[in-house]
Amino acid sequence: MSDSLSNKVDVIIIGGGPAGMSAALVLGRARRHVLVIDEALPRNRVTHESHGFLTRDGIAPAEFRQIAREQISAYPSVSFVQETVTDVTGTDGHFEVKASSGTTYQGAKIIFATGMKDAPLEVKGLQDVYGKSAFVCPYCDGWEMQDRPTAIIAGDHALHLARTLSGWTSDLIVFTDGSPRPDEEVEQLSSRGITIYDAKIREILSEDGQTHAILLEDGTEVPRTSIFFAPKLISGSDLPQKMGCTMTEFGAMQVDEMGRSNISGVFGTGDSASRMYQIAAAVSSGSLVGVVINSEFLEQDWENR
Repeated sequence: MSDSLSNKVDVIIIGGGPAGMSAALVLGRARRHVLVIDEALPRNRVTHESHGFLTRDGIAPAEFRQIAREQISAYPSVSFVQETVTDVTGTDGHFEVKASSGTTYQGAKIIFATGMKDAPLEVKGLQDVYGKSAFVCPYCDGWEMQDRPTAIIAGDHALHLARTLSGWTSDLIVFTDGSPRPDEEVEQLSSRGITIYDAKIREILSEDGQTHAILLEDGTEVPRTSIFFAPKLISGSDLPQKMGCTMTEFGAMQVDEMGRSNISGVFGTGDSASRMYQIAAAVSSGSLVGVVINSEFLEQDWENR
């Protein structure tokens, strides 16, 4: 499909990650005409491996996307373009999607699969180790970091992360980075032998992406070889909100159990509409939305026969 597309497709999917491509696969197999618009800037590009997806455990994120694209290419009614979407307007059955190139695409349904993005990391040196020895998801990377001396960098989520990570290592230290926790949380952590540092972090000391220590503003240097931290996330796109979609307090689209937003014809899937930030969950979500949309088309087609 060329960038000068003028024909209307059945579904425009904004975002080509696991959720978006899963929906595209289902819809392509259902012989629907689908356009996937992707800017090729996935959140997980910082990491070397993705885990927890059956048959693809440990796969590189780029390889996962490549395999998905290759398999979807078997269905000629699905096309991909690399673009950044700047605006979405219209109503159910008649949507227009504008891209930064100036191209306008038309589709009957819209799926937002734009995920979430990390806000800029404020701790000096954290970006250097992110995806190498610093991670955000214990279920995704806890196995690889098991039994290591681990730093938890978190404020509000410190207790949750400590409780979760205790299944992979007993050597935990919490760094609140200047955000002291309530006495009840401190008691829970301390009673389990978990030290808490409230001082601001000056820098993460590392070499070639491997963490060596946490250096605090007061000069204290605490040896650690792995980090789990609570990221600050922002929506991968402000377009759903601009369209009038209801959003959650966490910046995700508010959808029903079938992925429908409050705007008819507009769907959300994957991290765009969930706090379950895992590939398996995203693929499942995308598949469901694909089935739901195709069922709507089938019902319309049946009534019009």
